[in-house]
Amino acid sequence: MVTLTPPHRSHPLSALIDRLQSGGALLPDSPENVLEVVCILKSYGVVLDAYQRNLTYIADHQFLVLFPFFKYFNGEVTFAKLLKHWWHDRINYEFAEYCMKAMFWHGAEGLDNYLDSEEFRQRAGEAIRAKLKGNVMMQGLNRVAPDFLPEQIRLLCYYSALGQFWNVMSRMFLELYDRYEQGEIKTVPDVVQHVLDGLVAAANDPITYAVEIEGDRHEIIPESAGLTFLMDTAVPYVEAVFFRSFPFFGTISYNAQASQISSEQADFNYGALFADPLPVGGAGIPPTLLMQDMTHFLPDALREIYLQESRGADDMRVKICLSFQKSMFCVTTAAIKGLMPHPIDTTNPAEQQENLAYLEGWMDKLQHSQLLNMQG
Repeated sequence: MVTLTPPHRSHPLSALIDRLQSGGALLPDSPENVLEVVCILKSYGVVLDAYQRNLTYIADHQFLVLFPFFKYFNGEVTFAKLLKHWWHDRINYEFAEYCMKAMFWHGAEGLDNYLDSEEFRQRAGEAIRAKLKGNVMMQGLNRVAPDFLPEQIRLLCYYSALGQFWNVMSRMFLELYDRYEQGEIKTVPDVVQHVLDGLVAAANDPITYAVEIEGDRHEIIPESAGLTFLMDTAVPYVEAVFFRSFPFFGTISYNAQASQISSEQADFNYGALFADPLPVGGAGIPPTLLMQDMTHFLPDALREIYLQESRGADDMRVKICLSFQKSMFCVTTAAIKGLMPHPIDTTNPAEQQENLAYLEGWMDKLQHSQLLNMQG
């Protein structure tokens, strides 16, 4: 009798496919990994909450403000806060905008389809007319460049959408740490299940956006547009920020003649799951801002581990990046399981084959990421 080898046995990451099929995660399960992931997500949850509040503030209160000098102040401009801002003793909200622009550039299909619709153009036009009432200079700008202000509103829609996504994720990560402290989270699969349950619970939450102008509420993205948390923010975010993102300035040439960057947007692999942690310790690399923000909110248990390792605090941001990538592979596992075409434990052969092809597709995308470096 001839024994057929399962198709995935020839895949370079077949062992990971087996682990996922048996209920495991992309990240190996160990007490050390659980502590590292839960603690880094606690810090990340605090930072994300600050990020989402600022993105929402910009979308709601800096609507068509062309020179928003105080957009990072969340409406509270004081001399003391200005000094802290100049001294750079603050949350680096620039990174939140970096992620938002990655989503905006790579696109979110459902959101983009709405933003290309006639309904959006009409709603944006009404908001523009209300905002420009009595402003002769801006009215002149709008006549000379009629596509400029609608494009700014498109961008503000992404500010709002990402803010709504991060609002859910920050609360999810903070709750994860609380459950770990209470002894409810003990394994990496427990972490994955917590994230998966959170994604499922929020999956159909509507993504909406409205602004108030002179006391009147203008809906830019109404609930009737049908945009939802999972498919219109979570999935595009994973694609744009986890996988694609942008090449880091100073580490690769943007000169087209140098051919260091693919001309195909779909081939970009500069996201969080692919990034080399070493450059993250230096200036000029956008994720450095996130890692720096997280240094302020690390739980003591994780900080002690970092200090006991080689170099102590000297490479703290690099260590944080490594932990952060581990946590994002847990989040990616939750996304993989949540989007699987059939239940992972299905006994139907045809459904098993569909699941296998689905998992192999994910492994194709991940095989050149930092995933293999996390398996030790």
